Amino acid sequence: MSEKKYNWHKIADSQESIPWQSNRLAIVEVDGKTITLSQFEGQIHACAHKCPHAGGVMANGSIDATGNIVCPLHRYRFKLENGRNTSGEGYYLKTYPIESRPDGLYLGIQASGFLNW
Repeated sequence: MSEKKYNWHKIADSQESIPWQSNRLAIVEVDGKTITLSQFEGQIHACAHKCPHAGGVMANGSIDATGNIVCPLHRYRFKLENGRNTSGEGYYLKTYPIESRPDGLYLGIQASGFLNW
């Protein structure tokens, strides 16, 4: 199986320069996509802007004590690291990798392309 390829986009000069809301969530626009950023225990994570269940805006939700992002509509919870649903409904929240580099924070969006058979 081949490794995923990403196009990397600079999203901020530092964690401190991100416009964090009081709930430790932020919204950024990257390559035409709206992305939700979260901050938990000093780590930055990125996920889809809307919940896969009913389209709740994830940045209007919260982060629980165990580090799950919680949708504001129906309280569905998703693991920040991989988007796995932890409240039992079976949904999956898309996540994006974040890299900290000397010149800032970068978000990876999977490169599109053809599979080699």
